[in-house]
Amino acid sequence: MDYNTQREKLILPEYGRHVQKMIEQVKAIEDKEKRSEQMRAVVQVMGILNPQIRELSDYKHKLWDHAQVIGGFDLDIDAPYPAPTPQQFETRPDIITLPDKPVKAACYGRNIESMINLIADREDDEIKKEMIRTLALYMRQQYLIWNKDNVAEETIFADIERLSDGRLKVPEDVHLGAIQNANYSRPGISVGGNGGAGFGGGNNKKNRNWKRKK
Repeated sequence: MDYNTQREKLILPEYGRHVQKMIEQVKAIEDKEKRSEQMRAVVQVMGILNPQIRELSDYKHKLWDHAQVIGGFDLDIDAPYPAPTPQQFETRPDIITLPDKPVKAACYGRNIESMINLIADREDDEIKKEMIRTLALYMRQQYLIWNKDNVAEETIFADIERLSDGRLKVPEDVHLGAIQNANYSRPGISVGGNGGAGFGGGNNKKNRNWKRKK
């Protein structure tokens, strides 16, 4: 039996073993003009086998680069694009550094802290006041998701001052207003039809449309 585990490793599995064999056969052709002609046909087949690559603006260039990769970067053909080098595919991406500073309040997240710092650095004006109110409304929403059923606006305002290290003060004429017809639940938990949190959507018998058989 001929098992895949005993065969040569696939270089780009999305194109399959047949494409890899075809490119090996193309490399064995002695005439360069004939070799280039056959390679163009193989690239067309690669585009059919990997149709999602057509969504890229330079998908033809990508296909020829993939053909060079499968061919071991030594395809001696007349290609419409310059051949890539192995170093282009072996270079590791730059490391993305993550912030070491811990989040002050997990229920708000790091993005809230970034917004607070951004607003705190802004000069006092009407736009800043509206930004503070919008931020406070969003923070109240996040607070209610992870904590209790109700929260005073003074608590949210105090959190804003604490998270900004005292740099951001909520104006005295800013108020959040009452919460109306709002249901907040933790991610992954749906809110039932009777207003209670649950996984199945409530147990209100009035919503059940069934009749007992006589």
